[in-house]
Amino acid sequence: MLELRPNCELCDKDLPPSSTGALICSFECTFCKACAESKLNFICPNCGGNLVARPVRPAQKLIHYPASTPRISKSGR
Repeated sequence: MLELRPNCELCDKDLPPSSTGALICSFECTFCKACAESKLNFICPNCGGNLVARPVRPAQKLIHYPASTPRISKSGR
């Protein structure tokens, strides 16, 4: 199951589970669409994989399968 991380690893923008502006790689590194497009060229800086739209977990499923809460930041890039 995807972690649904709560923020962009580059700019720390909030990315709630319902966000359609979150992109992930196959390792679930998470970035906002603005950073992915303007700074990363849709390539994950951690693993080199491509960044794609993160699926939205239906609200009723979040009750039993909540999103991750630890924030991950790779500031300084």
